[in-house]
Amino acid sequence: MIRVLIERHIAATLESTYEQASRTLLQRAVSAPGFISGETLVDAKDMNHRLTLCNWRSVADWDYWYHSEERNEMMNELKPMLDQDEKVTILEQC
Repeated sequence: MIRVLIERHIAATLESTYEQASRTLLQRAVSAPGFISGETLVDAKDMNHRLTLCNWRSVADWDYWYHSEERNEMMNELKPMLDQDEKVTILEQC
């Protein structure tokens, strides 16, 4: 199992629009092969800094989802709401 940390910073005033779109993206990820679980967190010191931590069966499963047309279409909707590029970190247990 791997964990994927996705960090996004939302542009001011777009929080509610972002929330709806990101929820839809996570719901679609749930049906992707290899998805185990996920949660979204808000930085207590910066309400526009969002982190999604999700568990995947393997790096291959994550890569399949990450490069899928479905995710890319959803990200095309999300990107204009961000004031920084999305940061993705793949984590493995040691």
